[in-house]
Amino acid sequence: MASVSAALRARVRRPSMLSKIATAEDLVPMFKNGMDIGWSGFTGVGYPKKIPVALADHVERNNLQGKLKFNLFVGASTGAETEDRWAALDMIDRRYPHQVGRNIAKGINAGRIRFADKHLSMFAQDLVYGYYTKDKPKNKLDIVVVEATAITEEGGIIPGASVGATPELIQMADKVIIEVNTAIPSFEGLHDITMSTLPPRRKPYLVMAVEDRIGTNHVPIDPEKVVAIVESNRPDNTGGNDPEDETSRAIASHLLEFFNHEIRHGRLPTSLLPLQSGIGNIANAVIGGLADGPFNNVTVWTEVIQDTFLRFFDKGNLKFATATSVRFSPEGFEKFYKNWDRYYDKLLLRSQQVSNSPEIIRRLGVIAMNTPVEVDIYGHGNSTCVMGSRMLNGLGGSADFLRNAKLSIMHTPSVRPTKKDPTGITTIVPMCTHVDQTEHDLDVIVTEQGLADLRGLSPRERAKLIIEQCAHPDYKDVLMDYFKQATKECFAKGAGHEPHMLRNVFRMHLGLEKEGTMKGHGWE
Repeated sequence: MASVSAALRARVRRPSMLSKIATAEDLVPMFKNGMDIGWSGFTGVGYPKKIPVALADHVERNNLQGKLKFNLFVGASTGAETEDRWAALDMIDRRYPHQVGRNIAKGINAGRIRFADKHLSMFAQDLVYGYYTKDKPKNKLDIVVVEATAITEEGGIIPGASVGATPELIQMADKVIIEVNTAIPSFEGLHDITMSTLPPRRKPYLVMAVEDRIGTNHVPIDPEKVVAIVESNRPDNTGGNDPEDETSRAIASHLLEFFNHEIRHGRLPTSLLPLQSGIGNIANAVIGGLADGPFNNVTVWTEVIQDTFLRFFDKGNLKFATATSVRFSPEGFEKFYKNWDRYYDKLLLRSQQVSNSPEIIRRLGVIAMNTPVEVDIYGHGNSTCVMGSRMLNGLGGSADFLRNAKLSIMHTPSVRPTKKDPTGITTIVPMCTHVDQTEHDLDVIVTEQGLADLRGLSPRERAKLIIEQCAHPDYKDVLMDYFKQATKECFAKGAGHEPHMLRNVFRMHLGLEKEGTMKGHGWE
């Protein structure tokens, strides 16, 4: 048995658990090729660090690349030193349902890693349904490794900066290893944990306001499942946030103007409705703009809370925020820990099955804001596959929110610069090369050029408005030419509801593929 530090002894409050202390290196032989492995973690926080790194060291030291591979289940992404290093060492066979990292994306697109994208709310549910383990004798994941900041007297797990799919992973685990992280403060009291049940007669989540608690402050676990406890002393490996720029500030300005318009017409209260915001510089700019805006007693129901939410709290305009993860920069975490008393009673972390629950999102009237790869002229959105084929990170929870929100908003720059074209490629296209968000689900498209309110409009009305309001000037005329020519041809055939010319619809994308630019490609 490994030695027990004073810090670890203070965090593990169930005495019998202390007999299971081990080092990460001790546990490497437990992991066999082809196992189904689960990790805690969501958006690069709350993930185990010691065991994944020990396994990577073992593979590297013994030249086992491609010979010790696992099927990896995590609520979302983890730190680069774990899954992305595993991908570089060819240690991942299958990956579910979301990932971030250069090496893992490269492995997926090269066909070495079998990746299955899934709505995040459904992934956790499908785990408990047994969909991912249906061919295993026990219908269980072999080993689940979770990070905790404490273990209660009853053996319950106090997670850290994320909950994600941890409750469901533990429910479906044959064996559990707990990494207790003593390098960060205990997050006890910051969680609201519910476990999954199976239909029929499954009870609803009784959440009527963002601050409602419906569960426990820990993840309950059968102590017999716990085969080892490892002390961890490594912080979450988060980087800095993308800075705001002129484009993101312009997008934020359009959205703030739109929210004020909705308030004036009585469709939003002065405190808005619970906000959901994705990750990135546009999302940061929007939240930063709201923090500086005229809105008071604002609430947040989202997946991930970032640094700008701390600024929102500091301004006194943010009343309460709930998520499944707090992903701060290193400076943000330092501020969070130093001012714990200021923030802890205004935050709540839940499982992703609750944070992304379509029922709750619709009941609360959430305002959802996410960034796509591209949007087409009729209002479809592509969130995952560049040029229809190259996977980025995965769908995440964007569709959980956009399909069910009171206001479903996609914000994007109108163009993205390339090496060959200073202006860049247009993100407003005739047809998306891959569709994750359908025209039926989106209410508002906004770029730095302007905002298109699509509510109540027919497809042809949407197309005109999106081109006029959101397209970059370099592409506005060519997109309008496409729409007019397609409309004329389709009306002549009696097929003009949503006009397209199939021979031309991806002409701009093909030009980009062949010549490195979307410009100069007219319509046949």
